[in-house]
Amino acid sequence: MKNIAIIPARGGSKRLPNKNILFLDGIPLIAHSIFFAQKNKAYIDEIYVSTDDEQIKEIAINFGVKVIDRPIEIAGDFEPTVSALKHCLEIIKDTSIENVVLIQPTNPLRPEKLLEEAFQLYNSNLCDSLFTVTRNHQKFGKIINNKFIPFNYTLGQRSQDLEPIYFENGLLYISKSKAILKDFIITENAFPYEVNHLFATVDIDTQEDFDYAEFLLKKYKKINIL
Repeated sequence: MKNIAIIPARGGSKRLPNKNILFLDGIPLIAHSIFFAQKNKAYIDEIYVSTDDEQIKEIAINFGVKVIDRPIEIAGDFEPTVSALKHCLEIIKDTSIENVVLIQPTNPLRPEKLLEEAFQLYNSNLCDSLFTVTRNHQKFGKIINNKFIPFNYTLGQRSQDLEPIYFENGLLYISKSKAILKDFIITENAFPYEVNHLFATVDIDTQEDFDYAEFLLKKYKKINIL
């Protein structure tokens, strides 16, 4: 049975135009995710980029991965990511594919051992999917009728005493192919893999996000972590 990685990369981007091909540390943004997949050949048998954009397609081919042309009808702003993954599986038509690793190009920075550790947890917990989460230490609330209503704490409570709350950070997803074909990336018995790393705070959607990623890259390369 095989594991494949799919990197979905649309050409359209409203808040940061052409973000998937902007150069980050000397290479296109999408190339960081391609390199991550290529460094994990022990767990990934094939790498695909799903795109509707000719420039992204050319970059992906130049970096040595396969490309699935995404139809315009599933390349819109409001189309869920699972549509692209499902389309890839339907085009590839390989019944030996057991697991799909979703690698989002907008999360270019990942801990080195992330996929190795994720697959160990995925297999040992016998789950149909896994996704990465990060603990949040902020105090959340709602504003109703101009009144602030605390959500995860009581007024005056110390931050260190908060009940743990987590956010989906987008670093990595692993799903059974059969789940994706049923339109699910995160299934009912999904395993939440906690990753409390600074890289989990990077999700590029704006110029400020991009600048932050550049800052972290320079910082970690300076101290020889990357």
